[in-house]
Amino acid sequence: MFSELKFPVPWGHVAAKAWGPLEGHPVLCLHGWLDNANTFDKLIPLLPRECYYVAMDFSGHGLSSHRPAGSHYHLLDYVSDVRRVAAALQWRRFTLMGHSMGGTVAGMDTEAWLKSKRMVIDRLLSLEAKQQTPKARSPEAALQRLLEANRHLTAEGGAILLQRGATETPAGLVYNRDMRVRTQDRESLTVEQCVKLLQKIQDRALIIVAQDGLLVPHKLDNRNRFVKALREAFESTLKEHIQLVEVPGSHFVHLNEPEVVSGIISNFLTAQNTRARL
Repeated sequence: MFSELKFPVPWGHVAAKAWGPLEGHPVLCLHGWLDNANTFDKLIPLLPRECYYVAMDFSGHGLSSHRPAGSHYHLLDYVSDVRRVAAALQWRRFTLMGHSMGGTVAGMDTEAWLKSKRMVIDRLLSLEAKQQTPKARSPEAALQRLLEANRHLTAEGGAILLQRGATETPAGLVYNRDMRVRTQDRESLTVEQCVKLLQKIQDRALIIVAQDGLLVPHKLDNRNRFVKALREAFESTLKEHIQLVEVPGSHFVHLNEPEVVSGIISNFLTAQNTRARL
């Protein structure tokens, strides 16, 4: 069973859900772009029960408040969300578990992202000028649209995300996500940038790569070359505290087939928890 949490922020609240004992080893779970905390629903029950898991909805996602009019969504904003939630929980040291964009937020070097891109701002202004009313869809149409936009997502996984990602209105289901989250900078990192970011991480880290994942969006022909180059860079430049594991499955392997990754994550968390008690 899980409990619902709310953390006050200046523009409203950040919503989250929690599993496990309060006194357990703290794990903050970060979802991917346009997803929500439910992305961990099938995985967390398979992980060590002695940990306390908090899966948050980033601002503009799930049940969290949308950012004020005139503001946009940048990766740094999500880093700020993480810091606010950690401060509210009074966590000084904890484990971060992120999927897709959540993994980027967990490991990013903020100095590399301080300069806003003009393209992002232009997209935001264009979106605000349109002032479109959120489209209502039938439950079936809302699920179908979600599956069409996420070829790796199963119908079961899509239904789980919609439980928290949409609100029922008289006209039908309306997605909860703030449309402005679509204006954020989606530029992919190079292998060199990934390595530099990870080299700044001093604590132990686990990276799980899905063989049929989305490491190189819109450039799937280069995926194998990217994974190979990334693995070679890790092995030649990074220390032993960075662990890279490749697993069969798609971008949503943690939701579609959680048993594929639950053992790997459980071993990591168990070792992390043991080190914390020493």
